[in-house]
Amino acid sequence: MLRGGSNRAGDGERRARRDRMSPFGRRLARWLPAILVVGGFFFDVTTPSRYTAAPFFSAAPLVAAPLYSLRGTAFTALAALAGEVLVASYHSSQDQRESITEVLTVFVVAVLSLGINRVVRRSDARLASVRDVSEAAQRAVLPLPPDRLAGLCIAARYVGARVDAQIGGDLYAVQDTPHGVRLIVGDVRGKGLEAVEAAVIVIGAFREAAEQEATLEAVAGRLERALQREGGRREGLDRFEGFTTAVLAEIPSKEHSVLRVLNRGHPAPLLLAPDGGLRELAPVSPALPLGLSDVAGWPDRADETFFPAGSLLLLFTDGVTEARDLAGRFYDPQARLRGRHFAGPDDLLDTLSADVARHTGGLPVDDMALLAVQRPLGG
Repeated sequence: MLRGGSNRAGDGERRARRDRMSPFGRRLARWLPAILVVGGFFFDVTTPSRYTAAPFFSAAPLVAAPLYSLRGTAFTALAALAGEVLVASYHSSQDQRESITEVLTVFVVAVLSLGINRVVRRSDARLASVRDVSEAAQRAVLPLPPDRLAGLCIAARYVGARVDAQIGGDLYAVQDTPHGVRLIVGDVRGKGLEAVEAAVIVIGAFREAAEQEATLEAVAGRLERALQREGGRREGLDRFEGFTTAVLAEIPSKEHSVLRVLNRGHPAPLLLAPDGGLRELAPVSPALPLGLSDVAGWPDRADETFFPAGSLLLLFTDGVTEARDLAGRFYDPQARLRGRHFAGPDDLLDTLSADVARHTGGLPVDDMALLAVQRPLGG
């Protein structure tokens, strides 16, 4: 680098990117300011005098600003300034004016880095507040089900694709009813507050219908009517094209070996056996999502299957199946989970979430709602 230049680096989006870094990347980022200061000394000592280390010393506090506390940023700024003063003193006999200019450049950048640190800290505080509100909303809309319900082991997860928003149109609900344990996992078309609003409507309608209706087909009919009423209140595109893909499941109270599934245009659930076997519960008769009865109407039909003791039922949204790696390959839960053994529903969902994150490199593009139910051995 020739004498006389200086650089300036960026701002806020780094926080989100840093949160998605690998552990090695985070450690490297934390050490980068020190590396720049030491590298500046090394560069100055090993290069001819016409080259300057000022860009290294200027960059160090700027890199520290979004990563460190105010005290850490100030310490880095002082170290960089001291380093520039030392090398400038060494070169002052050759060009004193240029050395003074370089010291002033590093000083100005150091002061700017302290201001950037304050701005970033305030942004972090606002983001933390948004996360708190988002988490509270998630707990209200999607409360975690109990670990055990009517003799079944249950676990649920909502994995948001964005670090600053933890709830969207993906949904799940579990209800113990006079007809057995009933479950739903669904995905509302669209994003943002309108999708959340529709998810709330679907969950509310499901909880009421699950208690009152004798069959899953009747529950699906109630959800259909609830979405039609909601669509009638909306304007524009959502009024005509709003829909929700969903899977409803039922495990009767007196027959835990029976599993009924009704699929309305949603990714098929998976049934994982204790020996590592895996079976996709694809619908016998494919159906359109909820909210599209005006396009085509037909009677709903639940498929019944055997639910062996020790087996795990996994329901998920398309954030799982549409997750891609860097080469554009979709995540295949059947291939990734077949042959594996899990201690229970929590272990299954923890493993699945971590595996999807590895597949995407920590950059998922869609939210995921996950629900797992296990019929215990002897249950």
